[in-house]
Amino acid sequence: MRFARFDLDGCQSYGLVEDDRVVPISNSPFERWQSAGPALPLERVRLLVPVIPPNFYAIGLNYAAHIRERAHRLGIAPELPTRPEPGYRSQNALVAHGEPIVLPADTTSVQSEGELVVVIGHRAKHVREADALKYVLGYTIGNDISERNWQKLDRTFWRCKNSDTFKPMGPWIETDVTLESLRTTVRVNGKSQIEFRTNDMLFGVARFIATITEYITLHPGDVIWMGTEGASPDLRTGDVVEVEISSIGTLRNMVVAGQLPCAGAPS
Repeated sequence: MRFARFDLDGCQSYGLVEDDRVVPISNSPFERWQSAGPALPLERVRLLVPVIPPNFYAIGLNYAAHIRERAHRLGIAPELPTRPEPGYRSQNALVAHGEPIVLPADTTSVQSEGELVVVIGHRAKHVREADALKYVLGYTIGNDISERNWQKLDRTFWRCKNSDTFKPMGPWIETDVTLESLRTTVRVNGKSQIEFRTNDMLFGVARFIATITEYITLHPGDVIWMGTEGASPDLRTGDVVEVEISSIGTLRNMVVAGQLPCAGAPS
């Protein structure tokens, strides 16, 4: 099943996507639900971020080639992690499929990272790795926009990863997924930039869920972004970037220019 969150004439709802239609449902996919109205043409509604997560986890270094490429760019020896170590991101950075990625005027080196996103469906604490996938509702797609010069300059990722619009996510949540069969493709202006086996992670989905829940309770709607592979493509104003993950869908966003930072306080 594919669950979408959408807006129709100012009213927000969840729905079940079937081909080119969406059937509104009562409640959300994290609760008991049922059909709640006639099917609507998908082109008539505006897709929203498929879930506003209570908690937003992100895996920074989870693919070997990406780690080696990063080390080469920084002129350091590559060092593969020996254990799962999730980080955090901010809700404010989320935007939906079709919404613009807005680059602040002082950005100089912006890249795109296509990522599988895990959507938690049930409360989880002290979960065994063998049981971890039972707590997953489904999967969606993320585009981890990163400003690399800020990443070097700042002591934290407060702006390089979390600026407004830097985390496109969508277009929906797919529940019928076989992780081993997935492939991720990132395209810029229609040209493929990188393609990789999505599940070729150093630490997989189940391992991260088990690790997180040793210490932190996962809640319905929490998301875990699972990292990316290889060299990340550069982005510039006017580019259209697409992240496609087989059997899930395609997340598409345009890059637009933002305003210069305001130096003074409001009057």
